[in-house]
Parts: sequence; C-alpha cells; structure tokens
Amino acid sequence: MTTDLAWQLLCTALVIFMTPGLAFFYGGLVKSKSVVSMMMLSFGSLGLITLLWVLYGFSGIGTISESGFTNFFGNPFQDFGLTGAFGDLVKEFDDGTAVEDSTNFFGGLAFGGSFAIITVALISGSIADRAKFWPWLLFAGIWATVVYFPGQAWVWALNADGDYIGWIGKWGALDWAGGTIVHQAAGAAALALALVLGQRKVGFSKEETAAHNVPLVLIGTAILWFGWFGFNTGVPGTTQGQTTLIFLNTLIAPAAGLIGWIIVEKFKDGKSTAVGAASGVVAGLVAITPACAHIAPIWAIVLGLLVGVVCCLAVELKWKLGFDDTLDVVGIHLVAGFIGCAYLGFFAQVGGTGLFFGGGFDQLIKQVGSSVAVIAFAFIVAYVVGLAIEKTIGFRAKEEDEVAGIDLAIHEPGYQEVG
Repeated sequence: MTTDLAWQLLCTALVIFMTPGLAFFYGGLVKSKSVVSMMMLSFGSLGLITLLWVLYGFSGIGTISESGFTNFFGNPFQDFGLTGAFGDLVKEFDDGTAVEDSTNFFGGLAFGGSFAIITVALISGSIADRAKFWPWLLFAGIWATVVYFPGQAWVWALNADGDYIGWIGKWGALDWAGGTIVHQAAGAAALALALVLGQRKVGFSKEETAAHNVPLVLIGTAILWFGWFGFNTGVPGTTQGQTTLIFLNTLIAPAAGLIGWIIVEKFKDGKSTAVGAASGVVAGLVAITPACAHIAPIWAIVLGLLVGVVCCLAVELKWKLGFDDTLDVVGIHLVAGFIGCAYLGFFAQVGGTGLFFGGGFDQLIKQVGSSVAVIAFAFIVAYVVGLAIEKTIGFRAKEEDEVAGIDLAIHEPGYQEVG
C-alpha cells in the first residue's frame, strides 16, 4: 500500500465519522422527545446514500463527458454496481499484475461516497421535530441522484490528462472541497424543505428552541472538526505543501469563527453560549472548505471571523421571514458556503488570483456565478421533490405526533425513566 492511498483511506474514515458526529450535533440541539428521530435521519442517510453511490452514483462522475448532455449528468448505468471495475481488479489479481490503479480507484470511490453521505445528512437539520423517516429517505435518494451525484462531477471530474471537464471546474471556479455542491447545495435544499413542511406546531420561537443536551452538541462539534481535517486534506493528488496549508487553515478558520460568533452573541444577547461557540466552529469549517488550499493563513483568520459574525446574524432571519429552518442549516451552511466561495474572488492566491491580488473581476464572477447556479438547481429540485412527497405519501408527521414527540410515534424514546 502506498502512503498516498493509506492517507486517503484514513481521511475517508474521518469523513465517514463526521456523519455520526453530525447526528450528535443535531441530536443535542433538538428536543429530548425527538432526539432519536433526528439522529436517525443522519444514520438513514449513511445507509442509503452509501448503497446508491456504489450502485450508480460514482459511475455518473466517472462517465461525465467533455460536452453534451452527459457533461451534466454522465451515464450512471455504464458500470452499475461497479461490476466492470471489480472485474478489472480480479483480472489484475489473476494475472499477478500490479493493482495500484484499481486499488486507488476503489479508494477514491470510497472517499467520494463519504462526501455524498454527509451532504445529504446536512439537509435534515432544517426539518427536525416534524419529518417522517421513510419519506425522508425517499427524498434523500432522489435528491442525491438528481443533484449531488452529477453536481460532484461538475466541480471535480477530471479527464485522463488531469484536466477539469465538469462545467464548474472547467470554467475555472475554485472549490477545493465542497463549498458549492456540499454546503450551498445542502443549504438550498434545506430552505426548500423548510418551506414545504412549514413551521413546527410547537417550538417555533426563540424561547422554545433551547438545546436539550448541550454536551452532546459539543461532542458532535468536536467530531465534526476532527473529521473535517480528513474532509479537506484527503483530496487525491494533493501535494505535501498543499496538505500542510490545508490542515493549518482547517484549524484556523473554525477557531476564528468561534471567536467571531461569541463576540456578536455577547454584544447582542449579553452572554456567549456553548451552542453559539459550536455554531461558530461549524460556520468557520464550512467557509474554509472551498478556500482551504487557495488562501494564506492570515486570510483564513479573516474569513473565519467574517462568517462567525455574519452567520450569527443570519440565523436570526428565520424569525423575521417566518421559515422554520430548525437547526440553522440555511443560516450556517448556505451563508458560510457562499461567503467562502465568493471570498476566493477577492483573496485567492493559489490556483487562481483574486481581485485584491491583481486578478480583476474574472475570478469573482466565476465564484459567484457557480454558487448561484448550484443554489438555484439544488433548491428547485428539493422543492419539487419535497412537495411531491408531501402531497402524495406525506412528508410531515401528524400534528399529535409532533406535539407528543415524534420519537415515540416513529422510532422509540431516546430516554427511559428508571425506577
């Protein structure tokens, strides 16, 4: 096993661990009577999206073409179930030839799948306390198929020469690890589902949204931050110098995000909260995801502080505008993801040149244009699919189940009385 492959497999394990971390993070934020339901939305995504990625998701990114219809969607059924790829691996074993190409292929496949899993799981935070489990899985499968699987190819697909062939990458928009197709796409889909399902019957007020288990939120945050080092540094082909810069920026930006958020909280509410600190960390992580390989550490600090401040204010919009984004997926992932991508239009120094370093407006136009396109596509698909599910089999739990707590109606209680 090569060192590069070993590192990629380790990073894959770290990213997969992020989804249980997200389950802890989300689970601690909701009411005690819906914690199991909330966590199951993440674990359900872990199961379903893994299977869909292996069956046809990866084939789509692997078959994207230089132009035409398949430049946008590829051919997901060209190697359904990876039977062809597995046949190549078996042939290499039988012939006694080197298996480096095939083993690297399967390693990259697993790494890409871990991204797909966490992206879909992120969306579930906007529909906490009121979404049914099986309709969620139906939505997750359709949205991943139509939006995420081809979208990942738009950003990262390469030809045999190592040149970008997806329209976003080919255009020259910078997105190292998923500011567009992971965070902005998930945030846009979260907004769509929040609008489709509407406000909670109980709990849509500042006074009723306190986290039921703050330590669980902090544990989830720690796991997410830990896993994010794999998320950002595991990209295939990363040089040693890039890896160290990415690692450092992945440490810096969330730290700055934490400080930015709790400072705003202190001025706004008179105190800084642990949940606010955790939210600031996540905002910083989201923002640095597209930018980690492209900016100097000093600008990572500025970016983290910026999104900590902006996202702390942005999460308040749901109260003013009336959309029930329960766990602030929109205010954190959509907003911080957009800022992180747009920021490169000003501050990019590696892989592209931002406006403030003599690059003109070209990079900024590409950053904003690709972001707007992904947001619009992800939102429209999510809204149409979510509405269709709600109008047919029903996406939202019954009112009495929401009031009593959907854990008991859909799964089982998270906490049992003793004695």
